[in-house]
Amino acid sequence: MRVAVSASSGLIGTALVRELAGGGDDVVRLVRRPPRSSAEIYWQPEEPSGGLTPSALSGVDAVIHLSGAPVGPRRWTQARKAVLRSSRILSTRNLASAMAAAEPRPRALLCASAVGYYGDTGDVTVDETSPAGRGFLAHLVADWEAAAAPARDAGIRVVHLRSGLVLSPSGGLLSRLLPPFRFGAGAKIGSGRQYMSWISLADEISAIRFLLASAEAAGAFNLAAPEPVTNAEFTLALAGILGRPALLTLPSPALRMALGELSGELLGSVRVRPARLQETGFSFAHPDIATALRAMLAR
Repeated sequence: MRVAVSASSGLIGTALVRELAGGGDDVVRLVRRPPRSSAEIYWQPEEPSGGLTPSALSGVDAVIHLSGAPVGPRRWTQARKAVLRSSRILSTRNLASAMAAAEPRPRALLCASAVGYYGDTGDVTVDETSPAGRGFLAHLVADWEAAAAPARDAGIRVVHLRSGLVLSPSGGLLSRLLPPFRFGAGAKIGSGRQYMSWISLADEISAIRFLLASAEAAGAFNLAAPEPVTNAEFTLALAGILGRPALLTLPSPALRMALGELSGELLGSVRVRPARLQETGFSFAHPDIATALRAMLAR
C-alpha cells in the first residue's frame, strides 16, 4: 500500500513508519517544511483543506493521521486548550476534506484518538459501546472524532484509534518516569487507586497495522491492553522491574496546585477494555504490565 502518515517524526509515527516500510509499504510523510524528496508531502494542518490540493493525495491508498499537540505536562490555560483543540480538530477536518476531494480518493483514514473519550470511569470497565464522558478532554476527543466526518461522508473507511497511555522507554510517560524510579524516587499519584489504561508501543504499532489491513474495520477501536492497572500497581511493577523502592506518594493537593485542571486526568480513573480489537482476533504481545515492562526494559 501507499500510506501517508502525519506526525511521522513523533514517538508513534517514527515506529510506525519503520514498521510499514519494513513490511513493504510505500510510506509518504506529511511534513510542515519544504519537502526533501518525493516521499514527502507539504501540508499546513490548520489551513483550509490542510493546504493540500486535490492531486496531493492522488495515488495514496490510506492516510494515518497522528497529529496533535501534547496534552501534558503544561497547565491547561484557555490559550493552551485552544491549541489542543485546533491541532486536533482543524487538522483532522482539513485532512478529511482533502481526502474527500482527491481523485481517486484514498480508501481509508486511520485517525488518532484517545481513551480520554470516556472521561473518569472510576472502577467501571468501559468499551467502545460506552458513551462519551464529561470534562474538557472527553469533549475534545468527541469533537476530534467528529471532525473526520468529511472523509466518512465521502465513503472513505474511517477508524478512530482510541489509544491508552503508550508506554516506551524512548518517549512519553514511561521515559519521564524512568529517571526518578531508577534513583529510588518513584511515587504513586494520589491514592493510587485510579486505573490506567495503557498499551506498549509495540502493540500500538501492531494494532494500527492490523486495522489498516482489515478492510472491514471502521469506527472506534480501543488501543489499550486487556489488563488495565491501578496507579499503585503500575508503580510497584515498574519499581520491581528496576529493582528499586517506590515508597513515596505525590499528594493530590500538590498535583492540583502544580497542574491545575490537567491534574484531573492524572487523578482520574480510566478502565478500558479493547473489546472490538479482541473480537476481531488481534493478539497482544504484552497483555499485562509486567510482561510489557520486562520486554521494554530488559538489558
